[in-house]
Amino acid sequence: MRLTIAAFAVLALAAPATAQQAVTSAFSGFSVRSDEPTNVEADNLEVRDQEHAAIFSGNVVMKQGISTLQTRKLTIYYYDKDKPAPAAGNAPKPIQGETKNPSGGAKPESGRDIRKMEAEGDVVVTQNDQKATGARGVFDTQANTADLTGGVVVTQGDNVIRGDRLHVNLTTQTSRIESSGGGGRVQGVFKPKPRDQAASGAKN
Repeated sequence: MRLTIAAFAVLALAAPATAQQAVTSAFSGFSVRSDEPTNVEADNLEVRDQEHAAIFSGNVVMKQGISTLQTRKLTIYYYDKDKPAPAAGNAPKPIQGETKNPSGGAKPESGRDIRKMEAEGDVVVTQNDQKATGARGVFDTQANTADLTGGVVVTQGDNVIRGDRLHVNLTTQTSRIESSGGGGRVQGVFKPKPRDQAASGAKN
């Protein structure tokens, strides 16, 4: 089953703009259009130069702007520094890695452009009161998209959306949540504002 967040919210007759914003805003800091640096902290870091990968593990926290990603393990794939990154109209991000207890290897050099990021285990993406959680996350900088899978839950305040897979297009600021079938369905709970708050907002 497939259902867009905006359409689902309209059918639910409750705050479609809020539902859409809760999804896209949480990931917006990781868009390639952002000028903010990408900072990563973790307990351990392993660099695999032949694979052009940096693997952060243990209490991983990645921040860019006001968006934060927390996970157990984060693998960052970067372009070969000796070869130019393909021109895809996007500006890849430099890595700024930090570790509390490095487990060998050197830090990835600043300026190596990120090609893709894969987060595994208790993935949490937050921005202000917006949160998206799942088991695994994939961030594709060329496509400027983010995918979250495995028991996905998106919240903003009292509004909640649940599904099996979340796809966010950070260029078009659109999102889609899906169920894997087998009897599962996308679920959403949208609580309307109290009448006094709604009336106040309408006047403003």
